[in-house]
Amino acid sequence: MMRKVFVLVVFLFSLVNLFSQELNATVSVNFQQVANGNPQLFKNLETQVKEFLNTTKWTTKEYTDVEKIECNFFINVNSFGSNNFEATLQVQSSRPVHNSTLSSPILNINDKNFSFRFIEFENLIYDPNTFNSNLVSVLAFYSNLIIGLDQDTFSELGGSEYYQIASNIVNVAQTSGFKGWNQSEGNNNNRNFLISDILSNTFAPFRQSLYQYHRMGMDLMSDDVKKGKEGVVKGINTLAEVQKIRPNALLTRTFFDAKTDEIVSIFSGGPRVNVAPLVETLNRISPLNSQQWSKIK
Repeated sequence: MMRKVFVLVVFLFSLVNLFSQELNATVSVNFQQVANGNPQLFKNLETQVKEFLNTTKWTTKEYTDVEKIECNFFINVNSFGSNNFEATLQVQSSRPVHNSTLSSPILNINDKNFSFRFIEFENLIYDPNTFNSNLVSVLAFYSNLIIGLDQDTFSELGGSEYYQIASNIVNVAQTSGFKGWNQSEGNNNNRNFLISDILSNTFAPFRQSLYQYHRMGMDLMSDDVKKGKEGVVKGINTLAEVQKIRPNALLTRTFFDAKTDEIVSIFSGGPRVNVAPLVETLNRISPLNSQQWSKIK
């Protein structure tokens, strides 16, 4: 009897590991700018944030370990006092390229409006319809953004559900008094503007480009590099439609903050495609990266 119970427990434990949460997040807290900071406090912050990101069930879907989304959260603490932190947050995510060992960067964003209150060992509780703390709300916002972007790369406009959750987090947090949640702040690249643009039909080409670039481009390269490159070009050309509507749009800048180095690498070797029109398009929609585009021959 005891053996049967033991086998059942092992089986259930295996299922938990087989189907698990969505994120595989690494977290790093830098506190070098804080004078006389207690290293253990910041280490505990790092540990609790990592546990929160990796153990919260963000979707109703079942993810296996190999399906988890690789992401990084870098918290750079500028000042600290009485459990209140002033910091910046850099968030990165990537997704695997089909039938290869490569990963493709999806998000690389730096949030400069990251202030929060943190008390050691106090539970971080997530409720999408309630503002419990700015730390939880910001982490939850970016977790849903990461999942939405990831879904958009695998199916066209597939991330809508998670963008809606992120938008709801923004709406709930607007009365919190913390920066980054309101369009009235005059900062047109905060969380509010970011998620509003993603959900706007005006910027649908941004989301369509994610699918074309990855699913119809990067994922084909293991079988046909030239065809894969053509898919990437199509994705960039679709993104260029945003430029006609809103030059230097937040979403265009967000795209190239993650993709510039990869694009240069893709078109700097292997089977050749006609890169002249591509470079012209890249210089038009992302002129700040013109030095990088000049490397594409």
